[in-house]
Amino acid sequence: MLFGRAAELAAIDDVISRARDGAGAALVLRGEAGVGKTALLDAAATRGGGMRVLRTTGVEPESDLAFAALHQLLRPATALLDALPAPQRAAVSGALGLGGGAGGDRFLLAAGVLSLLAEAAAVDGLVCVVDDFQWVDRASADALLFAARRVRTERIAMLLAVRGDAPAVKGVPSLAVGGLGETAAAELLDGARGGAIAPAVKRALVSLTGGNPLALRETVRRLSPGQLTGREPLPDPLPGGTRLFGEQVAALPWSTRQVALLASVESDLDVLLRAAERVGAGRDALHELETIGLARIEGTSVRFRHPLIRSAVHEAATPADRREAHRVLAAEAEGDRRAWHLAAATLGQDETVAAALAGTAARARDRGGYGDAATALVRSAELTPGPAARAVRLKDAAVAAWLGGRPGQAESLLAEAREYAGGDAGLGMELAQLRGRFELNSGNAAEAVRILGAGDSLGMLADAAEAASYVGDTAAIVEVGRRAARHPEGFLRDVLTGIGLTLSGATPTAAHHPDTAHAPQVPAHLSGSAHDTQGPAHLSGSAHDTQGPAHPHETAHTLLRRALSRTGELTDAAGFLWATAAASYLGEADLSAELAARAGRVARVSGMVGQLPVVLEFVATADRIAGRLAESQAVSEEGLELAREAGYTNTVAAHLANLAVLAALRGDEDECRRLAQEALAIALPHRVGMRAGVAAYALAMLDLGMGRFAAAHDRFMAIAVAGPGAGHPTIVWRSTPDRIEAAVGAGDLEAAGAALEAYERWSANAATPEARALLARCRAQVAGGLSGFEEALGLHTNPYEAARTALLLGERLRRAHRPGDARAHLRLALETFQRSGARPWARRAQGELRAAGTTTGAGPDTGAVASTGGEVVEGAALEVLTPQELRIAGLVADGLSSKEIAAQLFLSPRTVEYHLYKIYPKLGIGTRTELARLVVLRKAPVTGQDML
Repeated sequence: MLFGRAAELAAIDDVISRARDGAGAALVLRGEAGVGKTALLDAAATRGGGMRVLRTTGVEPESDLAFAALHQLLRPATALLDALPAPQRAAVSGALGLGGGAGGDRFLLAAGVLSLLAEAAAVDGLVCVVDDFQWVDRASADALLFAARRVRTERIAMLLAVRGDAPAVKGVPSLAVGGLGETAAAELLDGARGGAIAPAVKRALVSLTGGNPLALRETVRRLSPGQLTGREPLPDPLPGGTRLFGEQVAALPWSTRQVALLASVESDLDVLLRAAERVGAGRDALHELETIGLARIEGTSVRFRHPLIRSAVHEAATPADRREAHRVLAAEAEGDRRAWHLAAATLGQDETVAAALAGTAARARDRGGYGDAATALVRSAELTPGPAARAVRLKDAAVAAWLGGRPGQAESLLAEAREYAGGDAGLGMELAQLRGRFELNSGNAAEAVRILGAGDSLGMLADAAEAASYVGDTAAIVEVGRRAARHPEGFLRDVLTGIGLTLSGATPTAAHHPDTAHAPQVPAHLSGSAHDTQGPAHLSGSAHDTQGPAHPHETAHTLLRRALSRTGELTDAAGFLWATAAASYLGEADLSAELAARAGRVARVSGMVGQLPVVLEFVATADRIAGRLAESQAVSEEGLELAREAGYTNTVAAHLANLAVLAALRGDEDECRRLAQEALAIALPHRVGMRAGVAAYALAMLDLGMGRFAAAHDRFMAIAVAGPGAGHPTIVWRSTPDRIEAAVGAGDLEAAGAALEAYERWSANAATPEARALLARCRAQVAGGLSGFEEALGLHTNPYEAARTALLLGERLRRAHRPGDARAHLRLALETFQRSGARPWARRAQGELRAAGTTTGAGPDTGAVASTGGEVVEGAALEVLTPQELRIAGLVADGLSSKEIAAQLFLSPRTVEYHLYKIYPKLGIGTRTELARLVVLRKAPVTGQDML
């Protein structure tokens, strides 16, 4: 019976009720040992009214065994695995040891766990209970927390209990479970001793135990009748606290105490029984532990009645006793359990034991348990006698910790590895490359340039190029290109050399080049396997073979075009992102965006070992530049959440900056400023000039969209002169059309002309229609005529940019007293802006239409669908969808099933169906076919040609 827990039970009932109604929720119960968390979880498991219950408990001896808790939790639901998307099914099966290959990507595995829980909840709902979460192995904990943060659309109630001194469980609401009040504690004591306790004694016990239910029960059992009635003083200290079960343990017979010690470090029943026989204790000792209530058998496991009993047993033994227990258990255990027992039994260093534990780490890593692999490798390194071998294992531990979302530990381990590396030049270079990668992802990007620039392999040069691009250090990128030219011809060599030639002035583009929004920031850690430090050198032959610099006829254009001709050979996201860079430096924004999207699709299903949030930087940017603002929003929201979970600080800044630009285009001023400041707070001290530049661009676009031309002009001018670490040449080039518009609007025609001259130089080799369209628009704004705008509209392939041009042309025509000619352009511009959610621009177009003598009806903020000539543009109806719903709708239009969509978006198939059931009534449709038709209309919007 529970006493005094009405508030806690009400909170639990609320979580379960919401889950029953399809709005899943999670709750962490946090409190000290013995406070009653387990009793509350027991109550939760009975309050679901027929809902299915899945349960697991963290056990300290298993906290280093990857997926131990997840296996216990999901074992009753494995029959439902066939309902999962194939990549998720393979990941979960691999993690649980059921076949299916390696788990690989921890995000993919976590999505599979969520999908399996959703399937288990499908019929009656699910109550998922996890006790002693602080001892759940890291791999299981990561997957469970991923699910707990994403159950909002599932019939799942997740309840986690954690000790109060454990680290906070991020992203999940928590409820503090404290000691009982005096009245509830008195009721508990009366129930325990039949009302034979004096009121003053009750008050003293509550005060001395803090109302801890376990302490109250165990203490009152040890008090004499005289002490309970107050005739004798209470003992000082009470028989409780950290020694709560010490007397019981000390009173155990030798054989029973031996079995208890074995059980304190091994929970597997079969292993425990064999070890007990080996020490001469036998099964009777285990039965005695059950009889006196200290332990119980649950299936194939032995559990202590309370974790403090285990602690008391462990503390009562000497270190030598504990090592001997592990030695005996190692003789009976197999696989990973044996390796851990050997490690605990070993004094000093032992290469055989170290190698066994390294094997355990490899198996955990292959299934996606990177955190547990790191723990195993750290202990393996401690046991390794040779300094060089120890350095290698510490290096591997650092990689595993990084991929497991523990960047702080990764950097500490890498520093320790360097201490043992000695004069091994090859190992030293590997460590330097990893240090540079870690620094680039979460530290100072300028420092990453310095570290990575010391290497000469093609993979390390690629990393250095990425770091330099993040900073905005053009000189460093040029130097990387010069050094890359010494390597044999190949895809990556051509890209790096071509970019270097472009920026060095070997082509007429001088010091800057157009359309480098994605380039060359291919993630260094994507350039190869996490365990293959040569990176993508295999794409171009040996990274250690050299040849002379590129021949004179190998211009930047030739090299980049040759690299792009090999995209049909690419299979990994890293390659597609480097191809994105090549297309960008050729000025082909449409191809660049397409390749970035392909990189994203590959990353979602190809075992990217957790690097998806970085890939999504490029996908989100490509969507935004292409005018797919809602899609960009959804991708960046997903990327931001994953980057925070993975600990990739600089990637967090990237997604914040992109979201700030999107907020600016929507006219959400407060949100734009908040996001931009958050991005700058990371990017500026970390010297990530690209991300600082995007955040500054967001604030400038906010002013421009709001018609504050002078303020926008000042911001764009500041962007133009920002140096490396605070700005970026890419942002300067990309923002020039906007800068010219702001300068013209502010009346600074001299600045607009100077910007145009630079833009003409930078765009000299840009051959795509969209690039020529933007240049024509810029010239038209400075020259003041109309023909340039008309030329631009004839070239535009990007509907959003076409709408910007149409708006400017419409404004010029109206001011030239040609309202009839202006209206068609303004109407189509309004329609595009409304469809994309660019409210400030829609308001501007609507105001111009009114001035031109047209009544446009409801304003863009009302969500009205634009019309032209009385005909509703059906594709615009999709504006009512959320970004996530719009992404799902787009994948439906591509012909993907719910399972396939779930696999791409890290959702459960049931979540996809949930979103579809919300989409249909919003759009007034009832089938996937109708949805696909609307999306196709949206995907083929009005272009510049249609506006003429």
